[in-house]
Amino acid sequence: MLPTWHTYERACEYFIFTRGIEQVYTTVRTLKDDLRNYKPDYMISVPLVYETLYSGIQKQISSSPNAIKLIVFSFIRISLAYTELKRIYEGLCLTRNPEEPSHIVSMFDYLWSKTIATILWPLHVLATKFVYKKIRSAIGIQKTAKSGGGSLPTHIEKFYEAIGLEVQNGYGLTETSPCIAGRRPYYNVLGSVGHPIPLTEFKVVDSETGEILPPGSKGIIKVRGPPVMKGYYKNPLATRQALDEDGWLNTGDIGWIAPHHSVGRSRRCGGVIVFEGRAKDTIVLSSGENVEPLEIEEAALRSTLIQQIVVIGQDQRRLGAVIVPNKDEALLAAKEASVVDADAVDLSKELISSMLYEELRKWTSECSFQIGPILVVDEPFTIESGLLTPTMKIRRDQVVAQYKEEIANLYK
Repeated sequence: MLPTWHTYERACEYFIFTRGIEQVYTTVRTLKDDLRNYKPDYMISVPLVYETLYSGIQKQISSSPNAIKLIVFSFIRISLAYTELKRIYEGLCLTRNPEEPSHIVSMFDYLWSKTIATILWPLHVLATKFVYKKIRSAIGIQKTAKSGGGSLPTHIEKFYEAIGLEVQNGYGLTETSPCIAGRRPYYNVLGSVGHPIPLTEFKVVDSETGEILPPGSKGIIKVRGPPVMKGYYKNPLATRQALDEDGWLNTGDIGWIAPHHSVGRSRRCGGVIVFEGRAKDTIVLSSGENVEPLEIEEAALRSTLIQQIVVIGQDQRRLGAVIVPNKDEALLAAKEASVVDADAVDLSKELISSMLYEELRKWTSECSFQIGPILVVDEPFTIESGLLTPTMKIRRDQVVAQYKEEIANLYK
């Protein structure tokens, strides 16, 4: 899926060659057919591909007859509860709290989660046999989905876990060759990018003072080890800005290291790395408050009506957003709500905006900050337009630059 010169693609490709494994190349257009035809044991790709597969599954279920739709969504809700409880008694729940629970609390936590999970298990097995088996067969991946090159939304990870498809997330940069952390099958902690690879060190520092922060504290991620580059080619100034004299690379990413617990629901999470976004993506409001847009965007993308979103608001009083709507889903939702005639083929921009506001209120209500004004744009962000990177991450600065005038008018 990635261009062959991309370091993520190249490193995975070389590794596969060294193992003598059959490798299949695909394209966006042929991906679904190739997955069904070749049925790979593993797929290595970027988050957007797994998001697209997830959206396709959700759309297919939603278009089923009401009775089937009700049964399938009920099964999924039960399996989500089952896997959540399973993570609790297996000790795979992330926490930033450095204080571990008492042995008594941990014991009760284990017993109640194990008991309720045991009650839900037969229904989960039933769902696996009659529903998830068909979904996994349609997806085509036989063993594990490997994701890297960006952040995979938690709700999508939980869905794949519920249907029995293992997803392993990793982390790295071009400057680190690229992989420096990854989730293992036996420590597959959702919401994290796993443990550092061998011989590689991580630390989290305060963005202003450079002071090393304790586990659980959020700051700038720094890394040191064999994968780290020697420097930027013929650019000593850029090299000095990224690498210090002790060999620590400033990744420019915000994150934290999970604290170690000997007991409780987080006992197997110690030392995993949690990525929370790029430091340069942080939005500073005119009130001085710092906002990490990734959390809000991931929550908003749970709406089937939102295809792409970029949260904005630098130096403004409140947040806004540039949104590419999913027009087909919006039209379907409007017809189901009897807002438009059954034979309508298009929606007005005002109606789409109104529907998007409702969706944002619904899905981002639990976020620390809420979105105010929105700019609805027709053209999706693409690699060709320069608004997506080769790994399909949105170029925020380019989006803001392209819609500079419209954004200025939005805040007037």
